[in-house]
Amino acid sequence: MVKEDRSTWKANYFTKFIELLDEYPRCFIVGADNVGSKQMQTIRIALRGKGIVLMGKNTMMRKAIRGHLENNPSLEKLLPYIKGNVGLVFTKEELTEVREIISLNKVAAPAKAGAIAPLDVIVTARNTGLGPEKTSFFQALSIPTKISKGTIEIMNDVQLITKEDKVGASEATLLNMLGISPFSYGLVIQQAYDQGTVFSPNVLDMTDEDLLDRFMKGVTNIACVSLAIGYPTVCSVPHSIANGFKNLLAVAAATDIEFKEAETIKEFLKDPSKFAVAAAPVATEAAPAAAAKEEKIEESEEESDDDMGFGLFD
Repeated sequence: MVKEDRSTWKANYFTKFIELLDEYPRCFIVGADNVGSKQMQTIRIALRGKGIVLMGKNTMMRKAIRGHLENNPSLEKLLPYIKGNVGLVFTKEELTEVREIISLNKVAAPAKAGAIAPLDVIVTARNTGLGPEKTSFFQALSIPTKISKGTIEIMNDVQLITKEDKVGASEATLLNMLGISPFSYGLVIQQAYDQGTVFSPNVLDMTDEDLLDRFMKGVTNIACVSLAIGYPTVCSVPHSIANGFKNLLAVAAATDIEFKEAETIKEFLKDPSKFAVAAAPVATEAAPAAAAKEEKIEESEEESDDDMGFGLFD
């Protein structure tokens, strides 16, 4: 009876997995280390209407994906990432929106001896409230302290744990004594899948400006290489035409060859004064305006002088 129930459960799991693969075009592969059942339930509630979380054994997930490759060959790209304690979050919404919901549902947790630190832990200068009998404990961890009003006070900020280092028993005990829970755990997005493409979640942080900037840098690089090796491409042809036109103007300026585009430069070389005269009216128009302004200022000064000439009894 137990085997039959187990077989039925597996069959239902595979059916559900395949239905989700067919129905949802996007999903996240998420790590679920240190995530408890209560926290997982909270995440499921937060994603209600936005996405569905599916956990399971890696072997079962791989088997379900391989059995569905005939209908959707692009799912094979997910297989290399089905390893460790992972699950899938299926969604039809924008990936950035679902990622934000996942990132907000994290729970603070104390440091445990032997755990890998997900971030740097810095103990700030503070009064610990601990008695002087704990001084040797701080000395063993090279933390500078002093006794203030009968309690231990940490004098300077100290980096107690470095990211990706294993948490020691002494560090974990100290943080627990100080009531510090430095870590927060939740579903960690490892990869994103969108309609046959698997990519890092960092790609979701890119804006349209970033994409345009990278594209233009690529266009510039292609144009530079094409011009250097003399191989015409769509990126380099406009520069080649512009450079060729400059050469034609130079030849026309040095010879009697004439064409419409070279008329202006030839006229300038024959009589540069024409172009100087064209700029002169601007200066001449500005000069009378400045003179009129100066004259107005002088008149106002004279009027003020005349006013000051009146006597008190005039």
